[in-house]
Amino acid sequence: MFDFLNDITFYDLLPFILVGFAAQLIDGALGMAFGVITQTMLVSVLGLPPAVASASVHGVEMFTTAASGTSHIAHKNIDWALFRRLAPFGIIGGVAGATVLSNIDASLARPFVMIYLTGVGLYLLVKAVRKLQPTVRDPKYTSPLAAVGGFLDAAGGGGWGPVVTSNLLVQGSDTRRTIGTVNTTEFLVTTAITIAFVISLGTEIFSEYLNVAIGLIIGGVIAAPIGARITAKVPVRPLLTIVAVVLIATSAFSVYRAWPIF
Repeated sequence: MFDFLNDITFYDLLPFILVGFAAQLIDGALGMAFGVITQTMLVSVLGLPPAVASASVHGVEMFTTAASGTSHIAHKNIDWALFRRLAPFGIIGGVAGATVLSNIDASLARPFVMIYLTGVGLYLLVKAVRKLQPTVRDPKYTSPLAAVGGFLDAAGGGGWGPVVTSNLLVQGSDTRRTIGTVNTTEFLVTTAITIAFVISLGTEIFSEYLNVAIGLIIGGVIAAPIGARITAKVPVRPLLTIVAVVLIATSAFSVYRAWPIF
C-alpha cells in the first residue's frame, strides 16, 4: 500500500526536515512565518505554481499546527474566548481565499499586504523598545481580522500568523496568549483551506512533491513543542521585539522579491 515510500531516502527528506524545523520553530514561538518561509521555498526554488504550493503548505500545516496547538494548550498559552472569536471567521475567509486562488492568481495583492505588515512590524518594534510592559487590552476587531487573515493565508500561500498576530498585538492583546491562540486557531483554518483546495484541485496536487511534504511535516512536528515552550518562558518585551523583527524581515523580503510588479 505504501510501496511508493521506498523510493524516498533520508537524504531526499533532510533539506525539507531542516526547513520545516526552522520554519515551525519560528512560527511556534512567534505566531508567524511557517507559511512565508515554506511558500517562498516551494515557489522560488522548486518552481511550483502558487495554488499547488499553497495547497502543499496547508496540507503540511495540518500536522504542524496540530502539534503546535497541542503544545500551546499544554503550556497554557491560550485565550479561549479569543479562540472562539477568531476560528469561525478565519475558516470562512480561508475557504474563500482557496476558492479564489484555485481559479485566478490572487497573489498580486501580496506585495501591498507585505508593505502594510512591514509598517506594522516597525510600529511593534517601537512599542517594544519604548515600553517596558505593553498595555494589555481586549482586542475589538477580531472577526473581520480573522476573515481577512484566512483569505490572505489561502490566496497568498501564507499570512494568517503575520496578519492576525501582528494586528492583535497592535490592539493591545496579551503577547504570549495571542501567539498561542493564533497558532492553535490556525489548525482549524488550515484544515478548512486544505479541504477547499482538495475539492477544487484534487488530491493529486500532493503526490508529486511527497518528499517535500513528509520532510516538512517531520521537521515541523519536532519543532512545535520547542516553539511553544519558548513562548511560555520568554518575557513579554523581548518576545514582542523578536516578533517585530521577524515580521519586518519576512515582509520586507516579500516586497523585495515582488518589486518588478510596481
